[in-house]
Amino acid sequence: MRFDKRRANELREVSLTRRAQKFPAGSALIEVGNTKVLCAATIEDRVPFFLKGTGTGWLTAEYSMLPGAVAERVPRERSAKMSGRTAEIQRLIGRALRSVTDLSKIGERTITIDCDVIQADGGTRTASITGAFVALVEACETLYTVGDAFAVKDFVAAVSAGITPEGENILDLCFAEDSTAAADCNVVMTGAGELVEVQITAEKNPFTRAQLNELLDLAQVGIDELISLQKEALGRDLVWRVGRVG
Repeated sequence: MRFDKRRANELREVSLTRRAQKFPAGSALIEVGNTKVLCAATIEDRVPFFLKGTGTGWLTAEYSMLPGAVAERVPRERSAKMSGRTAEIQRLIGRALRSVTDLSKIGERTITIDCDVIQADGGTRTASITGAFVALVEACETLYTVGDAFAVKDFVAAVSAGITPEGENILDLCFAEDSTAAADCNVVMTGAGELVEVQITAEKNPFTRAQLNELLDLAQVGIDELISLQKEALGRDLVWRVGRVG
């Protein structure tokens, strides 16, 4: 039995709420156990200089942890003093969402995804990706032209998997499990089962290729469940848009 009484292959309780904010083109609140992340997608009529005149848009992400997200107050970060961890997570979120987005379908616009951690108990980066996807689909709906291909080509979600000090593979680590894990793995995967990114580190002892494959299989179980929850959150009015070619 795990720290929070879950089975080894069981996700924490997940809640995904659409339209969590009034003003962004798309927004969602994701709650994974005690981790809560507010995700918002904003559209601006501009692109980076290297895309001007190409007819293609851009997608970028920003991530932050609010001061009260953990037990001890976290100082607000300024862009000039951004931590390496924050910068790395922002790039990960952007890469994950761009992997399933046809940027030529949004015109010369920039979609900015903001992921603000309200409360942290492990898995903030994976929760951000999973929740931000819902916000992205909402935002792209505002740009959709009937008869054209939808900008979002497939679903994408992310989850953690790890190896306990006793050698057991577990899914969706909370902070207590993450801080003691022998190995910790973050997996980003599409609805088609294709890998976007795998981040894995041995915290204590090296692991084998066979153990890595087991963790990937375990992560896919969780991601399939998360994508089902994304579909429920999007509802009948939006879920059918994803991957639509005309």
